[in-house]
Amino acid sequence: MPFTHDALIIGQGLAGTVLSETLASRGLSVMVFDARQVGSASHVAAGVVNPIVLRRTLPSWRASEMLAVAGAYYRELELDQEADYWKPLPFVEIFPTAQEAAIWQLRMRDAEHKHMLSSAPVSDASLEKLPHPYGYGVVLRCAWLNLQAMMADHRERLIASGALEERIILESDIIRKADGIEVLGRSAPLLVHCGGPFNTVPGLVPVRGEGLTVRLPGLGMNCMVHRGAFIVPMGDDVYRVGSTFAWDDVWSGPTDEGKRHLLDRLHRLWSGPIEVLDHWAGVRPASKDRRPIMGRTGPHEAVLSGFGARGGLLAPWCAAHLADHLLNGKPLDPEVDVQRFA
Repeated sequence: MPFTHDALIIGQGLAGTVLSETLASRGLSVMVFDARQVGSASHVAAGVVNPIVLRRTLPSWRASEMLAVAGAYYRELELDQEADYWKPLPFVEIFPTAQEAAIWQLRMRDAEHKHMLSSAPVSDASLEKLPHPYGYGVVLRCAWLNLQAMMADHRERLIASGALEERIILESDIIRKADGIEVLGRSAPLLVHCGGPFNTVPGLVPVRGEGLTVRLPGLGMNCMVHRGAFIVPMGDDVYRVGSTFAWDDVWSGPTDEGKRHLLDRLHRLWSGPIEVLDHWAGVRPASKDRRPIMGRTGPHEAVLSGFGARGGLLAPWCAAHLADHLLNGKPLDPEVDVQRFA
């Protein structure tokens, strides 16, 4: 059959945005289908890029590799689009106990971890306004990613070039043929599902996360801070605070319980006034084994999902790895292959 495009993508969250950029950079003609849906995590995510699993003080999956690829990808995208999306920021972990402080010191002596952890002071006077009787540590090579601006700019470019149709795609809209896929009159030899929690994907576990946007007059903080919850500066004493994790009733949206939990965590750090500007929630596409999910799901279909709470860190490597597999026949890493759940 004659094709209208080289690839079709369903979903323009973080996965769909980065994959469509990656495929287009390799010379493919891409058509994206997407409509904003309530509960999309990409549209409310705080954009914290952190390579350390804080509850265990250990690097996340392939942290060094993912950081190198992510930093290069976002900086190149910034140069290409003359925009600012990637902002390196110190990430401060305030120790709640002396035991946590001791564990941090132990990890810093380990060869695998020491290049990501530090106990050096951060040049941010606002930290003296926050209680830290047991001190704090610093996660190196962290950044804040302006996901919402990046996706909005990408969407505008897609619409301007006629490469996006704002519509929710139903299963009945997908026509599978012997040599390709057709969706609403567009056709390609390949369709990639990037709908996150809105897709049924083997191994996928939807997780609700809630957060707050608050104003903390007088704090004046310029670094990211974590103690039971993260605080991310947005400018003018406005901060994002988050986030919760809930595996039940994930589509309930913002809850009173989630708000109380976050405010309790915030009160432990900040004794000044708190003005809640927004209470938001999104459903993350996590996976059973905390690894991304990608690969072929049919003769002409594939999936890219399962980023969980580390989408900003994982998406560039995953998109490039999937593109190498689909376009060049390179084998998929077994740790991310969707077939591991078959």
